[in-house]
Amino acid sequence: MSLVNLDRAIRLPAPDVTGLIQGRTIAALVWRMFNPGEQYALYPGIISGDLPCDRFYRSSFLPLAQKALERLNSDKVLIKAWARCELCQILNNSESLEALSRLTIWQTEALQQILQQRPFIFVAYLRVYLLPQPLEMPVHPSGNFVSLPKSLTVTDSTPVLSDNIFAKRRQKLEKLEPPEHPELEELQSALVHLSTTNPKAQQLEAEIKMFLGGSSDKPVKPIKRDLSWINTIAALGNRTKELDKDKSNYQAGTDFEIVVRDSLEFLGFTIDYAHKGGAGGLDLLCSKPYPLVGECKAGKKIPNDTAVQLLNLGTLRLKDKEILAKATKLIIGPGIPTPQLMDAAKVHGMAIMNPETLEKLVKLQSNYPNSVDLFKLKEYLKPGQSDDEVAKYIEQVEQEIKVRSHVLSILKKYHENSGSERASVDALSGAYSMSNPPKKLSREELHEILVELSSPLTGYAGRIKGDNSQSDRFYFLRDLSLDD
Repeated sequence: MSLVNLDRAIRLPAPDVTGLIQGRTIAALVWRMFNPGEQYALYPGIISGDLPCDRFYRSSFLPLAQKALERLNSDKVLIKAWARCELCQILNNSESLEALSRLTIWQTEALQQILQQRPFIFVAYLRVYLLPQPLEMPVHPSGNFVSLPKSLTVTDSTPVLSDNIFAKRRQKLEKLEPPEHPELEELQSALVHLSTTNPKAQQLEAEIKMFLGGSSDKPVKPIKRDLSWINTIAALGNRTKELDKDKSNYQAGTDFEIVVRDSLEFLGFTIDYAHKGGAGGLDLLCSKPYPLVGECKAGKKIPNDTAVQLLNLGTLRLKDKEILAKATKLIIGPGIPTPQLMDAAKVHGMAIMNPETLEKLVKLQSNYPNSVDLFKLKEYLKPGQSDDEVAKYIEQVEQEIKVRSHVLSILKKYHENSGSERASVDALSGAYSMSNPPKKLSREELHEILVELSSPLTGYAGRIKGDNSQSDRFYFLRDLSLDD
């Protein structure tokens, strides 16, 4: 990390500054030859010239360009980044302009108009770094350079693009090679319109952006809907004073039943809402992926007769002893079961779980969607108190996630260190074994995990399938972040 002193900003069109900050481009159109090493803050200004915005910028970038210009209607300017010139090229023929357009945010028509007005086009390749805090300053109506209100001392610790991605983008620009994924760029631009109101579109747009190399400093985490209710599961089961205020025993019990049903549904069970608790009712009945019946008890402890109650209500509601015998039977409630309840639960094959354990399970599913395998979970729902067994299952899942996250980090580092875009299992196996991994893996186990991570349903890695596992090749797509 090095310190940099800045006292001036370079004025660029506001859309260009947005494109640089978001990693959509590494190029800027400048008015003279820039020397490598020149460094300035990035000042967003208006577009010069006669062409309107929709003819200056490519359609894939136009929504962002229009938003950037809308934000200029103020007497203040926000400076969010600074840049260092890495290279400056001179272009003076139409063929080069068309290739440049495909690799940047500008339309060929705009570049041609600039070339008609000047003998050359100067294209500066800028390595962009984010400021720790945006700098607000008054608008300066003119000038290629703008003096900052005060000198800034910044570092190069927050690059918009990693060294590896920037190097690849620079090479393509220098050689004017065609972009690798033009279709994905078009899809990303289409999603920009939806991303402000649709969380799923926002998530997909962010992941495509990262895949294209426009966001490499942090892994993209799933955008989650409001799941604050998860944090109330244990409290409702234990009937805390804060959540129990002015509630009757019946209402407190009903609230807990509702949050338990929501929890099981969130985990992947199909709830049969025809059996909705209440007086004389069965609290829980799940039909898929396997039958599950259950009772919920909020309070300080679970009553002794709960096991008998579940057996009687299950028989009454299901009207089939064989189905009840095969069904998973679950009691969810607070405290340590009495010896009488424990004996009854073991005799009738009923698992007892505390609300805290259910909350941990749901949080696991929330942090890592679809990580809870309900059939595997079933194996840990042992007759009697099952919290310790379920805790083992949660720990096992978290360990498997940690291993997969580590495998992805090895794949990512391999690309960055070797410069190769594809990795064999043999190469990764050696790197993995030398990386202090959370778990030892054989070559075959590593291959299985890489295939799993490259499934279209996971999308953490990509796979180029060979004739056999020896010739399979893998490449990194996105991180699997670990929640603290």
